[in-house]
Amino acid sequence: MANVKEYSIEEKLISLMNVQKIDSKLDETKILKGELPNEVRDLEDEIQGRTARVTRIEEEINGINEFIADKENAIKESEALLEKYKKQSDNVKNNREYEALNKEMEMQDLDIKLANKHIYDAKQERDDKARSLEVARKDLNAKDANLKHKKSELEKIIAETEKEESEYSALSNKAREKVDSRLLASYDRIRNSYRNGLAVVSIVRDACGGCFNAFPPQRQSEVRQRKKILVCENCGRILVDAELEAQVTI
Repeated sequence: MANVKEYSIEEKLISLMNVQKIDSKLDETKILKGELPNEVRDLEDEIQGRTARVTRIEEEINGINEFIADKENAIKESEALLEKYKKQSDNVKNNREYEALNKEMEMQDLDIKLANKHIYDAKQERDDKARSLEVARKDLNAKDANLKHKKSELEKIIAETEKEESEYSALSNKAREKVDSRLLASYDRIRNSYRNGLAVVSIVRDACGGCFNAFPPQRQSEVRQRKKILVCENCGRILVDAELEAQVTI
């Protein structure tokens, strides 16, 4: 049976500090991108919403145009009936027929006036929609231009950092293989708890390098002895001494 090497606390801390320094370098490449990835996603969502609004207004205008066309056809039909009834009125034989035709002509005339009123109102609404559409299109074009600019910036940064990020990712994966799985799990949990990604910190000016909580001399001495894994009682970060941190380079 193969012997499994037992690593000392100092070796474990050095391996963990190595992972931390590599991950911090990875974080630096992501910081270069800043908020651009989020801004790009937000703009894409906004553009999707504004595109839907433009489409909706266009559909509403098309619907109004169809409504106007229907009313114009109805007017033509009423005008044709009016012309027909006028010709028939010249040949009526009695008052009953004349009154019936007059009533029909009045109804068609009323339908024409009502249709014209609907057309007038619809055109007013269409003009309002057209103005809204123009504003919506301008807004969409402005957002689209801004998105293209942001994407161009992001693509440039990605191109500049892609190689470096890939190299550090490979280094991180390799360095993680040398760390105890349970210790690595604790490291990742602590690292994910803080925005700056620092899970392993050294003592700086008698205090935690993460939360700046002051340590008594006895605690600092224990950290320097490297006999056990110690964490900051205030923030939970894993502690190393400044000398150990300095000797770990990547």
